[in-house]
Amino acid sequence: MTVTADGRTHVGLVRKRNEDAHLVGRHLLAVADGLGGHVAGDVASSTAIDAVRAFDRPIAPADLAVHLGRAVAAANDALLEVTSARPECAGMGTTLVGLAWAGNIAIVVNIGDSRAYLLRGGELRQISEDHVYGNLVGGAERVPELPGRLSRFLDGRRDGRSPDLVPLVVLPGDRLLLCSDGLSNPVPDGTIAAALGRPARAGDVAERLVALALERGGPDNVTVVVADVE
Repeated sequence: MTVTADGRTHVGLVRKRNEDAHLVGRHLLAVADGLGGHVAGDVASSTAIDAVRAFDRPIAPADLAVHLGRAVAAANDALLEVTSARPECAGMGTTLVGLAWAGNIAIVVNIGDSRAYLLRGGELRQISEDHVYGNLVGGAERVPELPGRLSRFLDGRRDGRSPDLVPLVVLPGDRLLLCSDGLSNPVPDGTIAAALGRPARAGDVAERLVALALERGGPDNVTVVVADVE
């Protein structure tokens, strides 16, 4: 079983700087979205992706979850190292969603609101959970004016905010998507599913998904990685 992947990123039509970053590796895929409104979001996302790039190597199925957990920890440590050396970057942060696989076993890791989706048999399922206050029990009541505010993300602190790890058994014909919220916010899931369902190469589908976000005003940076299981 093989995985063929490709990715695309675009600054969007509103933002002046692209604060997203992504990785399309041989054994690991990832998307990071630097926090908008914070300093050095682009530094945060690129630092996280550079850190997880070192984990793009073959791993036994039984070790995938631990491997990805270490990758996220390394990304968080890298952020701490940068903020310690560069005071102007203090307060920066990023989301991170990733996918690693071995044979027909895959693990999705996420912290923040960048998403992972699976299209199987024409049905789209969100694999990841958005880490926002509105999804916490009582979260919307505690922070009623900011239900979409992130409850978990990477910023170099070691305060116990751990990522989610979701195991999957992948099948030939599956198509997976990692994306920043520059896609998932303006584009409905049904439209995303229709684009993913096109019989086209991963790169062409990625370009179409970016175009859909731009057609809806491109309010944010948009980054997508599409992976086909064969």
